[in-house]
Amino acid sequence: MPEALAIVGGYLLGSMPFGYWLPRLFRGEDIRQGGSGNVGATNVFRVYGRRLGTAVALLDVAKGFVAALLGIWAGGALVGVLAAAAAMVGHARPVFLHFEKGGKMVATAGGATFALAPLAALACVGVWVGVFLLTRYASVASIVTALALVLFVWLFGAPWPVLAFAAAGTVAIVFVHRHNVRRLAAGTEHRFERRPRRA
Repeated sequence: MPEALAIVGGYLLGSMPFGYWLPRLFRGEDIRQGGSGNVGATNVFRVYGRRLGTAVALLDVAKGFVAALLGIWAGGALVGVLAAAAAMVGHARPVFLHFEKGGKMVATAGGATFALAPLAALACVGVWVGVFLLTRYASVASIVTALALVLFVWLFGAPWPVLAFAAAGTVAIVFVHRHNVRRLAAGTEHRFERRPRRA
């Protein structure tokens, strides 16, 4: 019973659409009407800037982290993985948005990985930051980091449920970025540019 509750709780945590709620609360606007229309942290950052974008990113990381910890507490690594996977599903299809399209799961998966395999998660943060600074494409950084996740989880000797989670998460993240890959190939993908400083 605690295991099932942890998995359901993971889904509900993941379903909390902070990328939708915070712009509604502080700007009175629907993020789905701006930028790419996505409710993830990247689009919030793009439309509303660093403060709201960073807040949404941290909250999305936190809900994945808490979901995985809840699962580990309820039943060990396997239940932690299932609760983390449920949080990712909730982030992609949140019940609080009537199961409409949510975010792309990268931050939530990252938070879950910090609970399941912290050293691998730290390595992935370095990969994401490095690739993003080199390319200025959040989508490229997310895809490369997802691919690196499996390698790092394996190198740091995580148990098999965590390795399976990393593999499944990689496939899911690459899949939800398929349209970004097409735009990259067409040269139309949005690239973050440094804003010139005011004199």
